[in-house]
Order: sequence, then C-alpha cells, then structure tokens
Amino acid sequence: MSKNDKIELNIDALTSEGSGVGRYDGLAVFVRATVPQDKIIAHIIKRSKNYAVGIVDKIISPSPSRTESDCPYSQKCGGCSFRHMTYEEELKYKKSRVQDAVERIGKLNVKVDEIIGADDLCRYRNKAQYPVEISGGELFAGFYAYKSHRIIPCHDCKLQPSEFETGLKAFEKWVNTENITSYNEETGKGLLRHIYFRKGFETGEIMACAVVNAKDIPNKELLISLLRENVKGLKSVVLNINREKTNVILGTKNITLWGEPYIKDRLLGKTFIISPNSFYQVNHNQCEKLYSKVKKFADFKGNETVVDLYCGVGTIGLTLSDSVKELYGIEIVPDAVENAKINADLNNIKNAQFICADAPKGAEILKKQGVKPNTVILDPPRKGCDRALIDTVVEMSPEKIVYVSCDSATLARDLAVFNEKGFKTEKVSAVDMFPRTPHVEAVALMLKQ
Repeated sequence: MSKNDKIELNIDALTSEGSGVGRYDGLAVFVRATVPQDKIIAHIIKRSKNYAVGIVDKIISPSPSRTESDCPYSQKCGGCSFRHMTYEEELKYKKSRVQDAVERIGKLNVKVDEIIGADDLCRYRNKAQYPVEISGGELFAGFYAYKSHRIIPCHDCKLQPSEFETGLKAFEKWVNTENITSYNEETGKGLLRHIYFRKGFETGEIMACAVVNAKDIPNKELLISLLRENVKGLKSVVLNINREKTNVILGTKNITLWGEPYIKDRLLGKTFIISPNSFYQVNHNQCEKLYSKVKKFADFKGNETVVDLYCGVGTIGLTLSDSVKELYGIEIVPDAVENAKINADLNNIKNAQFICADAPKGAEILKKQGVKPNTVILDPPRKGCDRALIDTVVEMSPEKIVYVSCDSATLARDLAVFNEKGFKTEKVSAVDMFPRTPHVEAVALMLKQ
C-alpha cells in the first residue's frame, strides 16, 4: 500500500478521537467520518511503517448505524466526530471506551454501570471560543480544521446557542468599520485573537469577550452598541488582554467595557457567577446529571466533612453543601477562589470554606486545623492526578473518594494507583457531556478498604 492508493476497507472500530479503523493486510488504516460496519473505498493520504490514514472515496455499503450529518461543516471542522452516526451507536462506543480504559489501563474488574445520555444533541454548549482571521477586511471566525490551525469559517455551529451567531455578526460589523486586524501567531502582530461568548442557560445571560493583543481597542463604543442591538440577553462585554506569544487563548487581565464583569447561571438550584476565566462545565443540563451522580455515589447522611480538591469556583461542592456538615474547597487559582467565596455568599451557604493553595499545601492547612474529611471529591484537569496529589489524598484517609474525570485513560491510571494504596473502585459511570464529539465524562466511587 502506498500514498494515493485506493483500497477496499471494512471499518470495525473507532479511535479515541472518533476516526474509524479498518485493517488492510494487517495494517491499521484510520479514516475519519466512518462508522463500524461501513464498507468503503479509502483513498490513502498518509502511509507510515505502522499505520495508514485515508479519506472516504466511496461508501460501498453503509453501516446500519450510519446517518446523514445535519451540519455542512462537520466533515471539515475538527469538533463533531459523530454527526454521521446514530446517537445510540455513539453512546455505545463512549461507554465501551470508559469500560476498556478501566479494564485495560486500570487492570480493574469493575463494570461501568451505565452511560447517561443527553436529551439535547444541539445548541447545548454554554461557551464558544472562536479563532479569527481577518483578510481583505472580512472576518473569518469559526473553528480549526482537524489537527490544524486552519480556520473553517462557521458562524452557526450546531452545538452553539443562536445568540452566538448574532454576536459574531456584531463583531463582523465592527471589524469592517474599524479596519481591525487579526493576530498572527508567527509575527506576534495584529489585534484580535479570539471572539469568546458565554451563556447562562437558566438565566439567559450572555457575556461577549474580545481577546486582544493590546491594552485597548478602537471605537469600543461601536462594538458595545452593536452587541447590545444584536445579542438578546447581553449582560457583559469584556476585553481580555493576551499579549503573550502563545497559543493559550485567554490572558489573565480582563477589562469590563460594559455591564457586569461576570454573568450568572443556576445549577441544581444554586446560583453561580461566571467570569471569562472561570471553569464552568459547558453543558448545563448534563452537568446537573453529572453532579447528581456524584451526590448519589457519595451517599451523604448529613454529618460528613467533605474536601473538594480542584474546586474551581465551587460548583460541585456548593451544589452538595445542603447534604453535608462541612465543605472545604481547595483551588490554586486565586480568582477562582474569590469567585467560590462569592458563590457561597450568593447562596447563603455558611458551611463552606475555600482555601487558595495547591492540594498538598491545602491539605496541610486542613490538617493543622484538625479537619478530617469523610469524603474527598476530585475533578482534575485532563492530565489527571500526579502521584504527590494521590499521596496527599491517601494521607487524608477519607472513607470515600468520588473522582470526576474528562479523560477515561488518566482516570483508569489513577484508579489503579489508588487501588494499590487501599482504595477500591466500587462504581464507575459514564456521562455524555459532549454529544456528537468524541469526549466523554466519567465518575468513579472509591471506598477505603
């Protein structure tokens, strides 16, 4: 097999990124936009020693799980990997992916209970960060093509609320009127880097944010006016300053141009403020299901002391606060800790304290205060927990650990380490936080042996 060959291929599996996998003379061939049981002609675009990559040239016979994509951008954009398959097949794959990680990586004999599917497959994201390119005075905003920094213009993404589309049109008028330039990663020059929106799904409040390579922008009054005219529910217009030569989207400094420096949303009856840099789960309805599963796994009796590590702005802990005696949140980001304290006050929660520190230092502070948690909640970033943090949790000696993860591979790895240290995994459940994309959330319960 060589590059540009066309081969007949049966697709029999999916990768973690959602590409189909078939075998040709024993060699794995990866083809995007395919479904298990598809029989295709694949055009080979890359051939290496251990694998090949192809694109669909022709579908000979479609899988029973294949369906027509409802988005004209899905074949080009790097976001949705599953718009061409039934949702039932997507859920089946995602559950099996978590199960495979638990068994193969974690070496644990634990059955994944279920996968909690979504009621809404479209318009569910409460956040969008659009990379931009301005050429010939025209604004191209959208999403990066698969494994590239080439922008696929897309004003109306099926995953985003309709208000974001009208917001992009407002930015477009401002760009054209003021001859705004876009940021160039190679030269470090140009003004506009990203356009960023957030929405509170229960409140309807919208934040519009311009991420710029400058301390100010020309004619901000026009931008504010256009956004106010076009975006229903607009409550906040913010300038985020990012002058670093990096591909990190947000800088650390925010300037409120109009309205409030944050918007509000409600989760499980609690109100939360959301700033530009706040971590907040992107799918409101599925987030409520996820946090309800955390509560069910923890099985609180009302007399527990809970430590919420990686607490962020306090969303998990505060939604559980009515069911426990004491709640302690530990978070290393100062702004997030301040937001968590405000969120506790907003909800008149008196049994919660928040500490700005990394996990080991926060644990040491709690130890000096004589705090002994019954339950520890973990919600780490994609890379999971490092060994030092796991050791810190083990030293706390809780009865239960509830671990929320956005990467089943690192979850399984960490569950294996906890198992070695005396915490047995009792339950694992998957939650589809990101329908039509390859990502899947999971939550696990560990008990001290």
